[in-house]
Amino acid sequence: MSPRSSILSTADARRPLVAASAVTAFARGGYHGTTIAVVARDSGISPAYVSKLFPTKERLFVAALEECMTRVVEALERGADAASSQDPDVVLDAMGDAYAHLIADRALLMLQVHAQSVADVPEIGAALRAGLESVTTFAKSRSGASDAAVQRFMAYGQLCHLIVTAGIEQIPAHWATLLSDGITHPG
Repeated sequence: MSPRSSILSTADARRPLVAASAVTAFARGGYHGTTIAVVARDSGISPAYVSKLFPTKERLFVAALEECMTRVVEALERGADAASSQDPDVVLDAMGDAYAHLIADRALLMLQVHAQSVADVPEIGAALRAGLESVTTFAKSRSGASDAAVQRFMAYGQLCHLIVTAGIEQIPAHWATLLSDGITHPG
């Protein structure tokens, strides 16, 4: 094996580890508040090496968002596989339950919220749309549900984000219970 191929395999091995660390770092500080140095520190490698793997902060954020969306689709798949029947509504409900458990890890939830807030950055907006496409396409194809049912599924996902990030399920006021009625999230 030549030294060059050894470097490439090390880079290939580190890229997913750095992307996973970036999920947590960007979830904590957002796009604007997180530096490559913070991700490097969390990854246990030098900022120069992170920059070699991901030449721009946008590319690093995109890698984190892609990792997040991959985890979302994997959770939906586990939920669909665990559904008690193949009825489209049952499959979507099982996917929703799996997603609710997934976003109990607030890092994944917050990364998506931060991505939405900087979707005007072209690279990030494109990655966010690609992630939403993969989630929507998977939900539609795996559940066999109608377009309207998949739209409601995606809308409920966004409502879940709002309920969790704003702590709405903790508020006893009518407006809050109206929004969160029938929606529960694991601690």
